[in-house]
Amino acid sequence: MNRAETYLAFDKQHIWHPYTSMANPIDAYMVKKAEGAHIHLADGRVLTDGMSSWWAAIHGYNHPVLNRALHEQIQNMSHIMFGGLTHEPACILSEKLISIVPQGLEHIFFSDSGSVAVEVAIKMAIQYQHALGKPGKKKLLTVKKGYHGDTFAAMGVCDPVQGMHCLFKNVLPGAFFAQAPQCSFFDAWDETDTAQIASLMAEHHQEIAAVILEPVVQGAGGMRFYHPNYLKQLRALCNRYDMLLIFDEIATGFGRTGKLFAAQWAEICPDIMCIGKALTGGYISFAATLATSEVARGISAKGGVFMHGPTFMGNPLACAVANAGIDLLMTGAWQTQVAAIQRLLTEHLAPARDLKGVKDVRVLGAIGVIELKEEVDIRVIQDMFVQAGVWIRPFGRLVYTMPPYVCRKEDVVKIAQTMCQVLNNYLKLHQKTSGAI
Repeated sequence: MNRAETYLAFDKQHIWHPYTSMANPIDAYMVKKAEGAHIHLADGRVLTDGMSSWWAAIHGYNHPVLNRALHEQIQNMSHIMFGGLTHEPACILSEKLISIVPQGLEHIFFSDSGSVAVEVAIKMAIQYQHALGKPGKKKLLTVKKGYHGDTFAAMGVCDPVQGMHCLFKNVLPGAFFAQAPQCSFFDAWDETDTAQIASLMAEHHQEIAAVILEPVVQGAGGMRFYHPNYLKQLRALCNRYDMLLIFDEIATGFGRTGKLFAAQWAEICPDIMCIGKALTGGYISFAATLATSEVARGISAKGGVFMHGPTFMGNPLACAVANAGIDLLMTGAWQTQVAAIQRLLTEHLAPARDLKGVKDVRVLGAIGVIELKEEVDIRVIQDMFVQAGVWIRPFGRLVYTMPPYVCRKEDVVKIAQTMCQVLNNYLKLHQKTSGAI
């Protein structure tokens, strides 16, 4: 065996990859390098990246501007504790973020991953209500089909039945779940869509500290696109019942839906907002939880302090590369890039609608989704995509793409056409072997 094969064998034996089994692990592919919108495997194959490394690498890989920001920062310090100390990259990043997020979010708490940002948001909401003399308001309300991360409080507000964390439902913090928004982003608004969540709020408002949900796009819970007016009504309901509104923009933030932040589709501001993933352009795990002055002052009333402090909070390297990435975004190129990706995905994913076994095809911003009637066999379909020269990582019944914004036209066309071609071959194979479709 050559070196790559040796490491792959070791990996399969000892390294636990996400959402997989150590008893019968799915094969991994050895990556040698990544550049632009392409992943170079150790065996010489080159894959066009359709996933942006789980939606984070919006500027592509090995970007010279982002590389330079890291090189320059590491000459000064790679890390310094944030307790009692601060630094210029964190101050600059905070200033940039406050200038681009929905107006009113003026206080920033940095952390090291999206799941932790959600944990922080939940703690903020509960501590805020406690500080206001409402200790009974300590539960969360959310919608089904949602996903907010894999840590415990975050799992507690993921879909309790169809989500990936149902095994833990008896040990997770209790939350109230309304039905998922039913009115599609593309349909005429239905005023009754918020009726059930409004009913839950009216009945349990004395127990509920906050409502948390992913705005407009429900990500790993089903890649569903719902109407922005749902958020407008929810904002008014939260105001009526003294609940905070938390937006999880970890997947949707930084242009992915066609707006810089998905909240902007509804033209509202949440009380707390979580961001991550694309915050550093996929270079370093980093996240932030932003809050309004009302929330920050409420928690801090009577000398109160917010009880959280990650070791790598405000990491200078992460702040430096985030600053460079936001500067790239704010040139405005992302708007042209995302609009072009949306047009190309809409055109070239359309043929999938005619495939037997396909339930729906939908596109919003730089997100393209083919929803099947049955779950895919990840072992089979993953290899089919690699053989076709495209990196797509399906899950459940969803074969989707969130490509880097820097993709060229031919890259996006290849991704979309390959999704259609691979699915056509996969569905024919599955029909032949099982007769299930």
